[in-house]
Amino acid sequence: MNQLWIICRRELNSFFDSLMAYIMIIAFLGFSGFFTWLYLADIFFNNQASLQVFFSIAYWTLFFFIPALTMGLLAEENRSGTIELLLTKPVQDWQVIMGKFASTLILIVIALLLTLPYYITVANIGSIDHGAVISGYIGLILMSAAYISIGIFASSISNNQIVGFLLALFIGIIFHWIFGMISMTISGFFGELFHSLSTQAHFDSMSRGVIDIADILFFFSIIAIGLVGTASVMAKKHQ
Repeated sequence: MNQLWIICRRELNSFFDSLMAYIMIIAFLGFSGFFTWLYLADIFFNNQASLQVFFSIAYWTLFFFIPALTMGLLAEENRSGTIELLLTKPVQDWQVIMGKFASTLILIVIALLLTLPYYITVANIGSIDHGAVISGYIGLILMSAAYISIGIFASSISNNQIVGFLLALFIGIIFHWIFGMISMTISGFFGELFHSLSTQAHFDSMSRGVIDIADILFFFSIIAIGLVGTASVMAKKHQ
């Protein structure tokens, strides 16, 4: 466990040392703040105590930012050969994977914590559904964790960061948009199946304050598949 947190701290430091963390946080706050307060909602003008617009914007903003954060987590180590050096140390594959996963998730949580002034300000405007806000933040964290696991998997199978970024984005688009679009064009069993595979469907219910066990299982399933897939790729490299 100690090795896991050492790797986690190393990755966090690399994010901030390369300015990636600062760029991501500033861009995220800029996009979400602009569209939440000015362009789409103008909350002060409408005098509506709701963060639904923020959750909608954050849902898309994080979707594009996460592949950029994960694209080099393993791809760069594969390219430079440092992954072999790392794995010769007393550290297991799962510790490397979970350390990198945790570091990226912590960075996302930091960015979300910096949006709490939005919540405080909106709560002062009127009566806000605190349960829906908490549920919405949980939904953003779970969604981010799912896409981080996909991004790490995409990074693990390539030596090129751009390829890792594009592959993570492509896989993410399938869950983020395509499954939902397909579910609206067909009905019956397959319509329900594609709907259940859509990230949008599960996130929307959570952003409205409804936390269902099916939503939790959906996100944890993607996380598990992404991390297990990454572990399988790394295991093959030992052979």
